Amino acid sequence: MNFSDNQTARGIGKDKLPLHPPFFYGWLIVAMAALGAFFSGPGQTYSISVFMDIYIEEFEGNRTMISSLYSGATLTAGLLLFLTGRLIDKKGQRYTTVLVGTLLGAACFWNSAVIGPVMMFIGFFMLRLFGQGSMTLVPNTLVPQWFSRQRGRAFSFMTLGVLASGATMPPVHFFLIELGGWRFAWMFWGTILLIVFVPAAFIFIRNRPEDVGLLPDNDGQNGNMEEAAAASAKERDESSWSVDAAIRTKSFWFALFCAVVPSLVNTGITIHLFSILGEKGIERPIIAFLLSLMPITAFLFTLAAGFVVERIKLHMVYSFSFLLSSLTLVLLVYAQTVWSVIIFIVLWGVFDGMTKICNNMIWPEYFGLNHIGKLKSFATTAVVIGSALGPLPFGMAFDYFGQYNEILWMMTILPVTAAVLAFASPPPQKKSSPEM
Repeated sequence: MNFSDNQTARGIGKDKLPLHPPFFYGWLIVAMAALGAFFSGPGQTYSISVFMDIYIEEFEGNRTMISSLYSGATLTAGLLLFLTGRLIDKKGQRYTTVLVGTLLGAACFWNSAVIGPVMMFIGFFMLRLFGQGSMTLVPNTLVPQWFSRQRGRAFSFMTLGVLASGATMPPVHFFLIELGGWRFAWMFWGTILLIVFVPAAFIFIRNRPEDVGLLPDNDGQNGNMEEAAAASAKERDESSWSVDAAIRTKSFWFALFCAVVPSLVNTGITIHLFSILGEKGIERPIIAFLLSLMPITAFLFTLAAGFVVERIKLHMVYSFSFLLSSLTLVLLVYAQTVWSVIIFIVLWGVFDGMTKICNNMIWPEYFGLNHIGKLKSFATTAVVIGSALGPLPFGMAFDYFGQYNEILWMMTILPVTAAVLAFASPPPQKKSSPEM
């Protein structure tokens, strides 16, 4: 029996590629993952923050009320995100991406029709579940299927989709709102999702390289394919932890806490950034520009971080990033000029880029791929819950103190704690069978 027959016997290579590029198809998968991360934008805080003041004026609410609806909807979405993880492990990333992309498009149309608090809560819930949650979870489980040794750089390139989304969507939202109103802005993104992203995902995404006769990192192309395939399968099984085994390690819980912190802090700052900087005398158009500057700044550091984590211990890089985060919070308290705010934005972008790579890398690196959907859904749920908890204390602090300095000082405790826990969390070691 030749290699092709062996592939079929193992269930490998049964699918077909839509095209055969002159490079490893995994890099096209990275491009599609980046596109998926980009289109998570309508459900991300940097998008919804643009609509916050509009909602307050349109529906005659206050900042605490809108923040409470947003936090409650985000928390509810986070608690249901495990369903997406199960769907990924059962149906694969291709099926899940098409489904989630379609539902996110529908969510955008729903938000264009919001007329009151109840519809707003449902709209926030759908945006957070299908946008921030699921459209982030799926690409982060897809890329590690296709890369092992080059996983860090692959995540770096994928994360460029997140950064491009954060850089372009706030100013584009402003343009669309000026052009046709806030309802038109939501309809625009719903249309683009349904006619651009969903068909592209169906055509180009494949769940694993083995499904199309390839191997991670394009291994085996210049040698014995059969031996490379056997070695890849053995490595995958030996590095994979069951969910029950993973949750018994301290690394799992420390990693969950580290996933919550940047989400909680960044979401709280982002959704109130117009208010935080407004009380420093900075005008809204300048704030919108500064908000788009952060992901642009993160661009270079995200690329660098992907290569760095392939050479330096992951938990060390993670720990350093949280120390940097605590510095940015202190800087934001004292920033009073545009230039000092620009320095804050630059350092915030560095921190954001580094933590995105580390949080994406730690789950496949520490716990393997066989149950990556379920395990990564824990992390993504933690991120969503963190983003749910972030806006409310900022809103309450502003309503109570009339400023944000007190809550910013309190928030510095979180990244300092995360830095300690990350440093104390090297990869866990198995004590029994490969699957544990």
